[in-house]
Amino acid sequence: MTNHLYQNDLPDGLDLGPMVAIDCETMGLNPHRDRLCVVQLSGGDGHAHIVQIAQDQIGKGKEAAPNLCALLENPDVIKLFHYGRFDIAAMFNAFGALAAPVYCTKIASKLVRTYTDRHGLKNLLQELLQQDISKQQQSSDWGAPTLTKAQLDYAASDVLHLHRLKRELDRMLDREGRAEMAQACFDFLPTRARLDLAGWPDVDIFSH
Repeated sequence: MTNHLYQNDLPDGLDLGPMVAIDCETMGLNPHRDRLCVVQLSGGDGHAHIVQIAQDQIGKGKEAAPNLCALLENPDVIKLFHYGRFDIAAMFNAFGALAAPVYCTKIASKLVRTYTDRHGLKNLLQELLQQDISKQQQSSDWGAPTLTKAQLDYAASDVLHLHRLKRELDRMLDREGRAEMAQACFDFLPTRARLDLAGWPDVDIFSH
């Protein structure tokens, strides 16, 4: 495993393949208040590409991180998340680039692992891949000018296993006949993220 750290954007010409695992680190859980600090990506090859986002990039549009934004909007690349609802909103709020098409392992888990209410990434990796990851750095200062090795390793761990996790969840979705329903949820997810940002984070717009 190798962690590649970049400042402000992905490098020119980097090809991460047809499916890219993506996760974000922010200053908190309110995308309006808490700025995007780090975006980590992996093509599923055991390597992590970590982009440190500068504070003055936020709100400057897609030109602030053109390579990253082009990847997010590329219709030929599936963006693979765990709890994509937050990450999609955070990046859209920062740059105005809406990630699509997407797949979310948390949504897949909730649709098919109905025997449990534990759908965190750590829980999924332990059960389905027998892989243990540490969440110790989750609440650290991601806005610091220099990231520690522990932070970089943590950021990488959130994306390095998502491709294998997707394969296991797809197998379960197919077995239970819920793959089509899952895909419909994934297709709606970018709109769900926009609804969160527009003021409907806690409202079920389908309820009577």
